[in-house]
Amino acid sequence: MLPNTPDQQTLQREIEELCATARDCYARGWVPATSGNFSVRSGERVFITPSGLDKGKLTPEDLLEIDMLGSVLGGTGKPSAETSLHRVIYGERKSARAIVHVHTIWNTLLSGRFEGDGFVALRGYELLKGLAGVATHEHEERVPIIANTQEYGPLAEKLKAVLHQNAAAHGVLLSRHGLYTWGESVAEARRHLEALEFLFEVEGRRVFGH
Repeated sequence: MLPNTPDQQTLQREIEELCATARDCYARGWVPATSGNFSVRSGERVFITPSGLDKGKLTPEDLLEIDMLGSVLGGTGKPSAETSLHRVIYGERKSARAIVHVHTIWNTLLSGRFEGDGFVALRGYELLKGLAGVATHEHEERVPIIANTQEYGPLAEKLKAVLHQNAAAHGVLLSRHGLYTWGESVAEARRHLEALEFLFEVEGRRVFGH
């Protein structure tokens, strides 16, 4: 076993929690059709959802095991094109152990509305304290926005640069596409997801007058 790798029992619990999070996101309408992807990292191994899978029925047996170079080590199915983005996030956020990616109405609307600014600014909201390291509602969270593309090589390079330039960010938006957020555990990634999506809806209702 590699140094600092969780034991197999702990890893299994994280995988099960990841699958439960994915199923809950499906129930909330946050990963419609077969959209979205989810992963958990253990050392140099990543367990990630394959392409085209219904997240409402996700089980641990459905996950692919890959290494940090993207080579498939186990499981069946085809790796998602967005696997490269998970690898970039794990590379740039060394403490990250879980990543969630969802497609919601509010993150889609806001990322399109503010793409020209390059970020969505969230400030003055109590729930900002749901983000790791944030201790006050006076915090301003700037969630970077990257233009969407189906060219995942250049997109991965852009994501790497944006993460490097925004070291304090807890998530990244792909314009009119969806949110990526992460955490030191599945529980923390889920907390960041729920906090950001709540704030996106509040901000969206304010901006769009709904």
